[in-house]
Amino acid sequence: MTIQNMAGRIPDSFIQDLLARTDIVEVIGLRVELKRAGKEFKGLSPFSNEKSPSFFVSPAKQMFFDFSSGKNGTVISFLMDYDRLSFVEAVEELAQKAGVEVPREGGGFDQRLVLEGPLDALAAAERFFKEQLKKSEPAKEYLKKRGVNGETAKTFGIGLAPESWDALTRLFPDPRHALDAGLLIEREGREGRPGHSPDKNAYDRFRNRIMFPIRDTRGRVIGFGGRTLANDPAKYLNSPETPLFHKGRNLYGLYEAKQSAKSALPYLIVVEGYMDVVMLAQHGVREAVATLGTATTREHLTLLFKQTSKVVFCFDGDRAGRSAAWRALEQALPEIHGTRECRFLFLPDGHDPDTYVQQIGAEAFRLLVDKAEPLTAFLLAELGKQADLETLEGRAKLAALAKPHLAKLPEGPLRSLLTDELSRITRLKRSEVEALAPVAAEDDPANAQSVPLAGKADPAAKLPRRALRILLEEPHLAAKAEHITQVAQAPLPGAAALVEAIEFFQEHPNYRAAQLEHAWTGTPKGVALSRLAAEPLDIEGDALQTQFLSVLKTLRERAVKAQFDALMQREGLSAAEQQEALALQSEIQAIRFGAG
Repeated sequence: MTIQNMAGRIPDSFIQDLLARTDIVEVIGLRVELKRAGKEFKGLSPFSNEKSPSFFVSPAKQMFFDFSSGKNGTVISFLMDYDRLSFVEAVEELAQKAGVEVPREGGGFDQRLVLEGPLDALAAAERFFKEQLKKSEPAKEYLKKRGVNGETAKTFGIGLAPESWDALTRLFPDPRHALDAGLLIEREGREGRPGHSPDKNAYDRFRNRIMFPIRDTRGRVIGFGGRTLANDPAKYLNSPETPLFHKGRNLYGLYEAKQSAKSALPYLIVVEGYMDVVMLAQHGVREAVATLGTATTREHLTLLFKQTSKVVFCFDGDRAGRSAAWRALEQALPEIHGTRECRFLFLPDGHDPDTYVQQIGAEAFRLLVDKAEPLTAFLLAELGKQADLETLEGRAKLAALAKPHLAKLPEGPLRSLLTDELSRITRLKRSEVEALAPVAAEDDPANAQSVPLAGKADPAAKLPRRALRILLEEPHLAAKAEHITQVAQAPLPGAAALVEAIEFFQEHPNYRAAQLEHAWTGTPKGVALSRLAAEPLDIEGDALQTQFLSVLKTLRERAVKAQFDALMQREGLSAAEQQEALALQSEIQAIRFGAG
């Protein structure tokens, strides 16, 4: 969150550092009489007329909890409520106390506050690449041939990585943050590289490529995609996975799509390439985002549905496009509840969104989006291709094929209507279709929307919530977390939120719960986090680490088992799939008995 007033924007990085500098007990203690109560301090609520103390301040979390009025939060939110300050005024109050000046951002990155870290290295790289593009006629000519105009290039921050082994490297006297950001590659040995100074211990990852900055939802550059200008077999090259950048959890163009919308986004179109997003936006279709060289994940869907209730997947109409669409459908099924919907748009052979929107224009393209195939229609059509519905055997096969997919849908109107439709097609009784696929408790829509960290029915459903509660108490445990990509895939509510919190504390080892609460402000996760942080823990000492790591192990095992179960539901496994199943079985055993 970047805060803006008449003097300019206050960088979020400054606000987070200010929270780290400030002692919440000291600030509140000047306004409320506090007494030590174990690990915390307590006093009478300043927001209600109570006689027994129910107001607590936690030094460990750097948060306050008022059980009388229901208020809780960081030192900033306390000042806003108690001193009746605006957010900016509260920040300025704390900055003055800390003896630091509140920085302001202007319209460009050249006025940005300079703080050490990978984010600053990425911002510096973006400036550098944009300057290089201005100087390169061949690169500008390439973009012109692709139809990209100057305004669009500026909107998306498109730049150029020059054909050099150390053009960017020379920008960083100390390359550590650039290495952490994935901008540079550490040089092995002492032999050097062609055209690369032997006294340097790193060289440029991106060379002779058109550069597309990838931003998070706050607009910060977290990685890059580079399109080669030569005959490099790797036409596109993305930043590697870093603490900031995860291909399976970030989307190109999402920030720009949000910025272009004057109100809520009517839908988001998911495409496959950077140029698809860029050219759709240039032609007025600004609601497009792209996956980053990876298949659609549930984390992508979670991110998309935070912004809109309608997601349209746009793929080529060939076999590869329909396969990609099917993988997206499988990930989308557990996320469809309430007003959410997914649709599928297949373009004519030989076309992608980039070329097609240039041919038919924005209005015609939007008409295609409006007529995109509903998820259930695509599901039944694809399954129907595998069964002869004119025979009893074929209808029975369709019912069997539909079973795992129906089971993934959360209980609600769509699942009920799909059950009715399967009953009509297969001529089975509705109760018989329902018996094929009982409701999956872990995908309860109420949990997903209002309390994403909670669960019910399955005893393990509360494990992510438990681990996050421990992490809020002891953020340093994030450094001991391993295999978190697998943990995030556990089919339990809150697993992805837990991993997001782990990564936050790994990236910021000195931060407390207050900084995470600030980072999640304004989201359902933030609301749930505030409630969770107020809950007492029934363990302490070494038991915290033991239980935290035990939960992660269980979640990882659940994730791998879910992969195995999904594979075993398929009919007629290929030799490669059989090998994959054996490997997953071995991994489950290794995790369970401590060898993995």
